[in-house]
Amino acid sequence: MVVDKGDADRIFAALADATRRDIVTRVLTREASVSALARQYEMSFAAVQKHVAVLERAGLVTKRRSGREQLVRGDIETIRRARELLRRYEEIWRGRVDRMNELLEDS
Repeated sequence: MVVDKGDADRIFAALADATRRDIVTRVLTREASVSALARQYEMSFAAVQKHVAVLERAGLVTKRRSGREQLVRGDIETIRRARELLRRYEEIWRGRVDRMNELLEDS
């Protein structure tokens, strides 16, 4: 399943920020609490919490409560859907290059 336009906007807007990309990388390899994530950055807990919320709205992470902590994990399925969208763009681009090559060969 490929992402729709609204999902694509949220996903790529979320990934446009270096901190959010780093958070996704961290939680794809291992689930982490928001508190543990906040200790990794020179920003407030609230700021990290906002980054996580953006990622969650984009579907790039999910949160679950474990006692008093909120644990964050990456959602690989959303990454796969975004990859598929990028693959389709690449196909369009390659098609244009192939057509240009054909035109040059015919000249």
